[in-house]
Amino acid sequence: MKKSDIQLFYSRLREANPAPSTELTYATPFQLLIAVILSAQATDVGVNKATAKLFPIAPTASAILALGEEGLSELIKTIGLYRTKARNIIATCRILVEKHAGEVPDDREALEELPGVGRKTANVVLNTAFGHPTIAVDTHIFRLGNRTGLAPGKTVLDVEKKLLRVTPPEFQRDAHHWLILHGRYICKARKPECSRCCLIDLCAYKGKTA
Repeated sequence: MKKSDIQLFYSRLREANPAPSTELTYATPFQLLIAVILSAQATDVGVNKATAKLFPIAPTASAILALGEEGLSELIKTIGLYRTKARNIIATCRILVEKHAGEVPDDREALEELPGVGRKTANVVLNTAFGHPTIAVDTHIFRLGNRTGLAPGKTVLDVEKKLLRVTPPEFQRDAHHWLILHGRYICKARKPECSRCCLIDLCAYKGKTA
């Protein structure tokens, strides 16, 4: 995709959604971290239902630690892989309390040391909670980067690096949210809704439906 087309690509996404944000419900960086850990192989809607029960009871790392693994499991059991996630969250909360005074570190290396936190989760927290110009590549963004020609790559890391390289600085803060929402609601995996897409003339996808 040409540089001028990339500028137009993001300009249109910004015009359609000037203030994009995550669909996960949270009040603090810690709550965002927990929600993102829970969101692996789960929908944001499902995570929000679980955290609506969890956060009023245990809104902090020390409060979740006090629940214990079984107590936490009971509150998040509607989420897929809840036992593994509960184990990771308890371990993460222990590290946060012991090493970071219960606060979420604004640092990639420290974040990726937490159980259940990989590069994608760290990128979401750094971007959404702390305003870093990172782009977390999930299945939606990986598909979008390749399908549109914006940032083709064989791996998630390839697409992430390409996106960071080609995305103009003025769009980097919000690019993650624009791309994930567009992939989730318009550029769907099986049946992309090309007729509703504001990017159709810029897109390289050969299977366009309109």
